[in-house]
Amino acid sequence: MRLFPNLIFEGNKLVIWLQNKLTPKQFVIFGAILIGLTAGLAAVLLKLFVHWLVFEIGVISENKQAIIAIFPIFGISLCVLFVHYLNGNKLGKGLANILFAIAKKSSILPKDQTYSHIFTSALTVGFGGSAGLESPIVTTGSAIGSNFGLAYKLSYKERTLLLACGAAAGIAGAFNTPIAGVLFALEVLLVEANISAFIPILIAAASGGLCSKIILHEDVLLIFELQQPFDYRNVPFYLVLGLVTGFFSFYYSKVFVASEKYFKKFGDKKFIKIIVGGFGLYFLILFVPPLFGEGYNSIKSLSNSNTNSLFLYSIVPVGIASKPVLYALLFLVILLKPLATGFTLGGGGNGGNFAPSLFVGAFVGFLFSSIVTDLGFALPVSNFTIVAMAGILSGIFHAPLTGIFLIAEITGGYELIIPLMIVSALSYAVSKYFMPLSIDMLKLSEKEKIVTTSTDAYLLSNIDLAEFIEHDFTIVPKNIKLRKLVELITSSKRNIFPVVNDDGNLKGFITIDDIRDVMFKQELYDKISVKELMHPCRYIITEKDDIRSAMKLFDEAHLWNIPVVFNGKYQGFISKSTVLEKYRDILIQSSIE
Repeated sequence: MRLFPNLIFEGNKLVIWLQNKLTPKQFVIFGAILIGLTAGLAAVLLKLFVHWLVFEIGVISENKQAIIAIFPIFGISLCVLFVHYLNGNKLGKGLANILFAIAKKSSILPKDQTYSHIFTSALTVGFGGSAGLESPIVTTGSAIGSNFGLAYKLSYKERTLLLACGAAAGIAGAFNTPIAGVLFALEVLLVEANISAFIPILIAAASGGLCSKIILHEDVLLIFELQQPFDYRNVPFYLVLGLVTGFFSFYYSKVFVASEKYFKKFGDKKFIKIIVGGFGLYFLILFVPPLFGEGYNSIKSLSNSNTNSLFLYSIVPVGIASKPVLYALLFLVILLKPLATGFTLGGGGNGGNFAPSLFVGAFVGFLFSSIVTDLGFALPVSNFTIVAMAGILSGIFHAPLTGIFLIAEITGGYELIIPLMIVSALSYAVSKYFMPLSIDMLKLSEKEKIVTTSTDAYLLSNIDLAEFIEHDFTIVPKNIKLRKLVELITSSKRNIFPVVNDDGNLKGFITIDDIRDVMFKQELYDKISVKELMHPCRYIITEKDDIRSAMKLFDEAHLWNIPVVFNGKYQGFISKSTVLEKYRDILIQSSIE
């Protein structure tokens, strides 16, 4: 019984010994290897378990769709029970959870996230929830990297780097795509990275990919063999496909975000969420079987132009003898997939949008190329199906490089690199035009007021507004006379004086310049009141503002000090110079590290 704890203790002693022997950079590389192998192994085991569970559900249900459609309700319910009773209702979902930890929590993720996302996503997706495993895998890998850095007292920047190493290894392990793992970490998680950051991430991704290569079989991995080479004469159609995938990326994002907002109105009523999400998903899967689970089998079928099995077990005998009926059903799947994912996650399940984006991309590419082919322009349907996957992924996550190289790696080469670049770039541009922030960035900007799309905005978002409220300003009651005001001024080191009423509400302010002409005229001391001297406050900072809106207000007002009012009550002043000084310190520290 003591063997396992003893192994952990001895392993920890070995790592501490290595940390003392190696340079900091060498130890980070060692950590990247260890994290890569651990995160990659976690991804592999999760994929294997879910693949086995889906197979067993097919056997138990005897492929009867009415029975199959019930299983996602069980999966969502078990996930909710796990989170409620065993995880303290603190499961942070999605990439926004990681980005928030990087920006606001010193890249520290809770220890329970090293395993909680594995369990909950396995229950959700394994039982048929219409979501992907990649986001939970990324969170698990990130938590492993974060806690490794925390355990061995590494700096914030080293801890952030190892967090990204875990994420890269997770993606590499899930798809056997180490390059895509590296690009995902750099493109989505890290705002800026110098060349030294590449080496640990490369090593971690290679380690994660190695686990996948050794353990996973082709029937578990998403792998394609190109059936036709790239033909430059099809470039005009790839251009159109890029625009189409950009539009559907925007559609997916809007529907998913709307579903999230819908479920938020239920608050903490978990039982109602399970009923609405679970039974909503039940009816969708009952009539549209491809919405069950990750959907990778449907993607493989489409890449081989095999549509016979997609709706074979639908509760409604669709009979897709004619192409118009088939195309209408494929279009219906595209429209319903973001809703199915929204029901899955809104109902309490755990998963992500990575696999759904690839799923929608495959259906969009197949439908587009099939229709164009029927119009007399023969297109390689398989190639368009594969390339559109990169387009939707790029548009939803705003990560075109990840989309390009993920598909390039799972197809075993770079034969389609040109159409991948065209479609991904156009899809990203169209999606970003209609929706400037990705789903996860939108969640952060609305709820947590964090921006990670530029270095300046990101560094500003790390500054907490409340830290800069200065309270050493002398408060002046509204109803006093000049005599009392002069007494207050003589004992103050500030040249601005906030004026408040008896309830503490800010009514205005007075500066030294305002009373310079009268402060030495004693005959006016009992005649002039503060109300006659004060200026109204045209600009105030409230509890609704963050540091970025405050800086914008400083620029508009051309002021160096602005009062802070929370719920109408005066709190103090914020100085522009103090904020800029803090920003400069963060910028210098960032460049040094």
